[in-house]
Amino acid sequence: MDRYPPIADHGLVGDLQTAALVSSQGVVDWFAAPRFDSPSIFAALLDHDGGGFFRLAPEHPEGTCKQLYYPDTAVLVTRFMSPDGVGEVVDFMPPDRVGKATDRHTLIRLVRVVRGSVEFTLECRPRFDYARAEHRLEVDGNTSLFRAPSMDAHLQSTFPLERDGQDVRGRVRLKAGESGGVVFTVCAPGGEAPPPQTPEGIRAQMGEVIGFWRNWLRKSRYHGRWPELVHRSVITLKLLTYAPTGALIAAATMGLPEQVGGERNWDYRFTWVRDGSLSVRAMLDLGFVDEATAFMHWMVDRMREREGTVDGEPLQTMYRIDGSPNLPEETLEHFEGYRGSSPVRIGNGAADQLQLDIYGETFYALSMGRELWQHATYHGWKALTKTLDWLSGAWDRPDEGIWETRGGRKDFTYSRVMCWAALDHGVSLAESFRRPADLETWRSARNMIFEQVMARGWSEKEGAFVQHYDGDVLDASLLMMPMLGFIAPKDPMWLSTLDAMDRKLVSDSLVYRYDPAASPDGLRGSEGTFSLCTFLYVDALARAGRLDQARYTFEKMQTYANHVGLFAEEVGPTGEQLGNFPQAFTHLSLIMAANTLDAALDAEQGR
Repeated sequence: MDRYPPIADHGLVGDLQTAALVSSQGVVDWFAAPRFDSPSIFAALLDHDGGGFFRLAPEHPEGTCKQLYYPDTAVLVTRFMSPDGVGEVVDFMPPDRVGKATDRHTLIRLVRVVRGSVEFTLECRPRFDYARAEHRLEVDGNTSLFRAPSMDAHLQSTFPLERDGQDVRGRVRLKAGESGGVVFTVCAPGGEAPPPQTPEGIRAQMGEVIGFWRNWLRKSRYHGRWPELVHRSVITLKLLTYAPTGALIAAATMGLPEQVGGERNWDYRFTWVRDGSLSVRAMLDLGFVDEATAFMHWMVDRMREREGTVDGEPLQTMYRIDGSPNLPEETLEHFEGYRGSSPVRIGNGAADQLQLDIYGETFYALSMGRELWQHATYHGWKALTKTLDWLSGAWDRPDEGIWETRGGRKDFTYSRVMCWAALDHGVSLAESFRRPADLETWRSARNMIFEQVMARGWSEKEGAFVQHYDGDVLDASLLMMPMLGFIAPKDPMWLSTLDAMDRKLVSDSLVYRYDPAASPDGLRGSEGTFSLCTFLYVDALARAGRLDQARYTFEKMQTYANHVGLFAEEVGPTGEQLGNFPQAFTHLSLIMAANTLDAALDAEQGR
C-alpha cells in the first residue's frame, strides 16, 4: 500500500491539450498524450510496478520535500532539502498558444541547486498505451529515443544518460547556483527530433511560460476575500480545458477511486455537458470571456449535430474533447488499480445514460453569457429552439440523474428542476433578444414542471425536497434550487430543506451527495463527502442569509485542499482526498461559492 502516494500528494502541469501529475517526491506518475483522453505513457498511479513513471529527485535518506507553484502560474516547484544542500525540480509544459491540435507535447524538468551540493537521479520508464505496447530504445550520450507503435518519445538531458534495459537512468551533481534539466517530448512516429537543450535555453523557456500564465491571469476581475484560492482554481480550470475546441474535461485522471479498494473508479478525461456548462458561469464571473465563449460554441455545435434526426436525445451526457460521442467503456485487467482499487476503466458507459438535467445546465450557461448573444448565429438559435421544442414534450420521464446511478431510472427531482431551468432560461433569452420561439409551449411545460416538483418532489415526512418522487431520500444536488431561481433562498420550504440536509447529509461541514444505503445506486461500497456539494452548500447558506455558517464552512473546506491548493472529487473519512484529481467540478463550484459569499458579506457590511 505504501508504494502509492496519497492522491492529493501531487501538483498539475499542462499545456492546454494534455497534462501530467507530479508527486511531491519528484515523480511524474500520470501523463497521457497527445490529448487528455489518450492512452497513458506514465501511469504508476494506477499500477506501481507496471504503469510507468519518470522520476527526477535526490536520494538522500535524511531529505524532506516541499512543493509549491510559482505564484499565479502553472509552473510547479518541488524542493528537496537535506543537510548537504537544497535543490529544486521545476516542472512545466509550454502552453498551446494557437489553439490547433498537435501530436507534439513537451514536459520540461529544470533542476537547480540553491544551497550546498545535491545529486539528482533520473529514472525514465515509459509504458506506452496503458502499458500494453512494447517500445524500442536508442541512447546516445545526452539523448535517448523511445520508439512505440503509436509515437516517439525523445528524452534530452544536459547530463549523460545510460540504458537500463529498455529504460533510461542518469545522475548529475550540482552545486549552489548551478542548473540543468531534462526535456521529454512526444510526437508522431518518425517526427523531427527536438533541438539540443542547454540550461540557459531551459531557463528561458521557463520564463516564457511564467509570463504566459501571469498575463492570462491579469484578465481576472476577482477582488474578493480569497484571491489565491480562487485564482488557483481558475488556473486549474484552464489547465483542464482543451484549447483547440474549448472543451473542459472533468478531471485530469482516470481510475482513481472514490473508496480505496472499491469499484467506483471511472474515467473522467471527457467533457460532461453539465460540468462544462457550469464552468461558463465560473469563468464569466471572473472575466474570462474567451474561455466561456469557446465552450458555448462547442456546446451549440453538439446540438446542431443532431438537427434533422427524428429520434434520440438532442444531447449526450458527455463527449470526447473533440466532440466525438463514442466513449466505449472497457477494463484494463492488467492494472491493479490505485492501492488495489479495481477495476480500472477507460471510456465511460455513462455516456449512454439518460440525464435530463443537462439541458438545464446548458441553458443556464447560455443565459449567463447574455453579453455574447449579439454574436449568436441564426443557425445556432434554431438548434437551441429545436432542443427546447423537444424538451417541452420529453421532460416527464425517469432518468439516471446527475449522479449517473446504475441502479435503474427514477423520477429524479433535480432532473425536473433542471428541465424547468432550461425552459425558463429559453423563454427569457427569446424575449430578451426578440428571437422566434414557441413561447406558449415552453411556458406551459415550464409551469407544469414547477407544479409537479412542488407537489411530488416535497416530502412531508422529511420537511424537504427529496431525491426522487418515490422516496424520502435527501440529495445535495438540490442545493442548486435557489441559485437557479426555482425557489426563493429564504422561502420556508427551502429553509426547512436546508435544515434537513444539515441533519442528514452534512458531517462537520462536509456534504455527502446522498446516502447510497437509503437509495441504492447499483454499486458496491461507499464514498466520501462530495466536495462540489460542500461548495454548493456554502452558496445556499450564503443566499439564505446564514453568513457565519457559510463563511465557517468555506474556510474549513480550504483546510482540505492539498498543499498547492488543489481538490479531488471527494474527501474521505480521515480527510484524505479521493477520486479523480484535480476535479473541475470542485474548482468551478469553489469559484461560484466564493463569489456568492463575497457578495453576501459585502451587502451585510454595507459595501
